[in-house]
Amino acid sequence: MEILRIVLSVIFILVSIALTVVVLLQEGKSAGLSGSISGIAETYWGKNKGRSVEGKLERGTTFLAIGFMVLAIILNINF
Repeated sequence: MEILRIVLSVIFILVSIALTVVVLLQEGKSAGLSGSISGIAETYWGKNKGRSVEGKLERGTTFLAIGFMVLAIILNINF
C-alpha cells in the first residue's frame, strides 16, 4: 500500500505542476484590444472557442482541476 501512496503522490505533484502551468498560460479576461474592435473579436472567438488554443487550455484546466481534487481526496483517505 505504501508503493501505491508514493505513486499517487508523484502523480499528484505532476498534476499540480501541470495545472499551474496551464492556468498561467491562459489569457486574462481583460486581454485584447479595447473598444469596438474588441467586441467584434470577442464574438468571433466566442463562437469558435472550442477549437482555439484558449478553448483547449480551458478544457485542460477543467480536467486537471478534477484530477487534482480526486487525487487530493484519495490521498487524504487513510487506507
